[in-house]
Amino acid sequence: MTSDQTTTNRLRDQARTIFQAGIDAADPARAVAAVLSCRDGQPVFSPHPLSPNAQEKPREGQWKRVFILSFGKAAIAMAQAAAEIIPNNLLQTPGIIVTNYENADVSIPGFEVIAAGHPLPDVNGVAGATKIAEIARAATKDDLVLVLVSGGGSALLPLAADGLNLEDKVATTDLMLACGASINDMNCVRKHLSKLKGGGLANMAAPADLHALILSDVIGDDLSTIASGPTVPDVTTFKDAVDILKRYDIWEKVPAIVRTRLKAGMAGDIPDTPDESDPLFRSVSHHLIGSNTVSVHALLNAADKNFEGKISDYPLCGEAREAADTLALKALECVAQSSNKPFALVTGGETTVTLKGNGLGGRNQEMALAFALAAEKIGLIGNWVFLSGGTDGRDGPNDAAGGLVDPGTLTRMRAQECDPSDFLDNNDSYHALEKAQDLLMTGPTGTNVADLQIFLYA
Repeated sequence: MTSDQTTTNRLRDQARTIFQAGIDAADPARAVAAVLSCRDGQPVFSPHPLSPNAQEKPREGQWKRVFILSFGKAAIAMAQAAAEIIPNNLLQTPGIIVTNYENADVSIPGFEVIAAGHPLPDVNGVAGATKIAEIARAATKDDLVLVLVSGGGSALLPLAADGLNLEDKVATTDLMLACGASINDMNCVRKHLSKLKGGGLANMAAPADLHALILSDVIGDDLSTIASGPTVPDVTTFKDAVDILKRYDIWEKVPAIVRTRLKAGMAGDIPDTPDESDPLFRSVSHHLIGSNTVSVHALLNAADKNFEGKISDYPLCGEAREAADTLALKALECVAQSSNKPFALVTGGETTVTLKGNGLGGRNQEMALAFALAAEKIGLIGNWVFLSGGTDGRDGPNDAAGGLVDPGTLTRMRAQECDPSDFLDNNDSYHALEKAQDLLMTGPTGTNVADLQIFLYA
């Protein structure tokens, strides 16, 4: 079966529409509105309808005051949406918003907006974290502390533990980065050098009720990892942090005051981060309001209108071009079983690119180009399109969100004297896709839940 350009163009439009549904599901304001409502003058929190935990019970109460603490890249939109729903007589002002400089150039009635450094923490972040801590401590048992969390929260709230300062934490973090420490190891150490991370914010808010609405930028949605888990129990200990620094052979290199604190924690002179057995968490709850998982299910819902859809190979990880090869083989298998019926494969995740060349691109553009080459190699024919895009609208250091390829992609490239294999080897997917007019351009989306992929066949 050969491809038909009219059908291909229709599939391209449908792929963009389905991708937008995934972005819309992670829109911060829409995500808050999907779980927060008001009944009898009180806020009610319900699970997101597309969440894997959609059967959880709603949370509601009889609160006298509601304090809003919002931090992360989506902090402004989330705070605005919550304030529009919660009755004014309950809201305590000013609420606090801490976000990155790029998003902070706006005034929000009823809130103090603090711009801070990301990904490198700075003194403004310390100031914002200090105000958040002050408000959390001021709440009483009749109050609700509503915490709105989005990506970037860890760097934006760098409140060092007693006896430490920002420079001590930065120096320790830099040493861990230099030796290739994993994100889990980084988080363990940071939690034990911080006041807010690792359940610290929940501890400060007790005995008030605390509820967190979390927009996840972490694949797998580990709540203890998102913003370093300020409102959730911590499973790590001071001993774990010491063992990690010793394992990477940097124990003697971190600031002396850091070693002093960690040793005091191991000796029991400083309370460890609260774990799930701590009674403070009886008044703490959470709802995941947006994530890669939620957005992938939104893709599936949107695709089901015109295609027989399924989620495949979720979550995607590893090398982008290898993930593309796997998806192309899966698509070929489905084509063979489809009896020429329209179908869709959707997935998401966060792949990587090992740079071997000096070209321009990103992991989604590399995946799209690699998919086109893999499709040609394995003989994937007919009317199909493949889209891979970053939900934030930016894939690497360029203006594209990703790529959208079809059976004519490689032909268009070669007509422009572009060898797609050579461009892929040079990690120059941007310019290859540009020649085929197959760059996916969305502009900034105002959210970020990693990447989404869509394969359509008709």
